[in-house]
Amino acid sequence: MKAHFHKIPISSQNSFSIRHDVKPNFGTIWHYHPELELHYVIKGEGVRLIGDNISNFSAGEIVLLGQNLPHTWRCREEYFQNDPELEVEAVVIQFMPECLGRYLLGLPEAYLVPKLFEKAKSGLLITGEAREQLAPLMRRAVEATDLDRIIIFLSILKILSETSEVETIASKHHAFTQSNESDTMRINKVCNYTLSNYRNEITLEEVASISNLSVTSFCRYFKLITKKTYYDFLIEIRISQACRLLIEDKLPTEVICFDCGFNNVSNFYRHFKKITKMTPLEYKRKYLRNYKELVAA
Repeated sequence: MKAHFHKIPISSQNSFSIRHDVKPNFGTIWHYHPELELHYVIKGEGVRLIGDNISNFSAGEIVLLGQNLPHTWRCREEYFQNDPELEVEAVVIQFMPECLGRYLLGLPEAYLVPKLFEKAKSGLLITGEAREQLAPLMRRAVEATDLDRIIIFLSILKILSETSEVETIASKHHAFTQSNESDTMRINKVCNYTLSNYRNEITLEEVASISNLSVTSFCRYFKLITKKTYYDFLIEIRISQACRLLIEDKLPTEVICFDCGFNNVSNFYRHFKKITKMTPLEYKRKYLRNYKELVAA
């Protein structure tokens, strides 16, 4: 899938970018940049697309993205329904590998850092105690200046490079070095349309139309770009939403099935197990306790 190149603005007075975002959403454009990105969601929930992975996100999540790994965070509409003025919040640190000097990565004491950057090419979800240590450091980094800013950043790199509490998110081959603007616009239209309409029946004629392609050309094009069919992509989106609803534990599984766009319960169960390797009940039991603890934290 082609992604939009994004230029990260970094002041000449700073070696890397740290910002505290409080805004209506995290944006909708699927994009990439040569900087690594450490993304801490303080407030917000929805679906994130990173490389070839589609997953839910919620408050408290910390993700490290490698260079040129395409990504976007899409907040779900239900998040804003009770309060239209509700905003999302995140701390984002973006940096080039050599931002503290080209020789740092070659120091024998820093041998774990290049290994971290290599692993980050697939995207890393930070979990456990490492996540608990990183969250306050990232908040402090927003206000830090001068050497304090660098010391906190080094402390963050130390935790990231030494921890084993990480989960790989995507495949390395989904990093980009260049982008075709027409592909970017076309794929973003398809992605946004799908995320907005996954509850409804979506025909190939519809998505082909917004792509300005014939159905045959669209199917060939989408498979070439994403390495999957459009219906595979649509089912992944629907299952991702079903996972969120299951761990919220507010609706019966059969209701979730139809709410996520499936018109047949047995079909839903088949696709759910194929993607998650679990039944809906097994998934709920596994993740419900952790989700409730995270929300209560």
